[in-house]
Amino acid sequence: MKLALLGAGRIGQVHAANIHLSPRAQLHAVVDVNPEAASALAQRYGAKASTDPKAVLNDPALAGVLVCTSTDTHVELILEAARRKLPVFCEKPIDLDLAKVDTCLQEVQRTGTPLIIGFNRRFDPHFRTLREGIRKGEVGDVEIVKITSRDPAPPSPAYVRTSGGIFRDMMIHDLDMARFLLGEEPVELFATGSCLVDPGIGQAGDIDTAMVVLKTQRGALCHIDNSRRAVYGYDQRIEVFGSKGMLQAANPVPTTVTRYTRDTVSVDKPYHFFLERYPEAYRAELDHFLDVIEKRAEPMVTGSDGRRSLILAEAAVQSLKLGRPVPVPG
Repeated sequence: MKLALLGAGRIGQVHAANIHLSPRAQLHAVVDVNPEAASALAQRYGAKASTDPKAVLNDPALAGVLVCTSTDTHVELILEAARRKLPVFCEKPIDLDLAKVDTCLQEVQRTGTPLIIGFNRRFDPHFRTLREGIRKGEVGDVEIVKITSRDPAPPSPAYVRTSGGIFRDMMIHDLDMARFLLGEEPVELFATGSCLVDPGIGQAGDIDTAMVVLKTQRGALCHIDNSRRAVYGYDQRIEVFGSKGMLQAANPVPTTVTRYTRDTVSVDKPYHFFLERYPEAYRAELDHFLDVIEKRAEPMVTGSDGRRSLILAEAAVQSLKLGRPVPVPG
């Protein structure tokens, strides 16, 4: 299957490498506003390079499209692909504006085009095993979900100003995971946060340390904590507690070797960041997209999932501003 990759940045390069390694796919074209970036990535994998997404999407040889560009271009590119009946994989978020997301999803639905949103953590083997344990009833009724997500170092204030803030940019992954694990929609949310890591982030109008508590109609609770800095590496842990027991997913580490010396007992630190932590998830995500293109599967992460996570992120912004719990819109 010949695929077009829109966006030659960091995440685009991850997808390009996985497409190249897949026996089922071929990187047919790379598009980027930076011609040098498009050319460099395309040459690496024997693809065409372009700065014109419409011209590339008009190629009848294409089987699907991956949108990995800046967030403000996602809706336009999704719609360009959908109008050509090309299955679309789009990195999160669809957009930062809920009205634009709704308009986009209505058009995608009208065309009947498959759309997958890049919440890659759903495809992580550790988290998927945890979810399967929940579905099999291993913890009974889910009562508490705890999600920890901490980056190794903060982004620049310049990035923060255009990112949509910690809830829309970072925690949105965890909000999706909360929905994935709870098995029911949150109806109430409380958010709090501070700027403890980088004063520049506060000057950019954001926070770098955040906590959110979600409550479902049944009363199940989910606690999420985020930090833009964890000095020991990329911290990604989940715990699910229920009426029959508990499931935990700990941080994977590069090796399982434990070192014993006169002075200390030590193990490897967690992986440094998401590229090292989630390689299996990105490969599984691509395989699923290829299954969807071949009509062997329905999208596991839909535009509706992207929309619901954005609604939760918006509720977190509102709760932080008001200093109290807020209802989550239906």
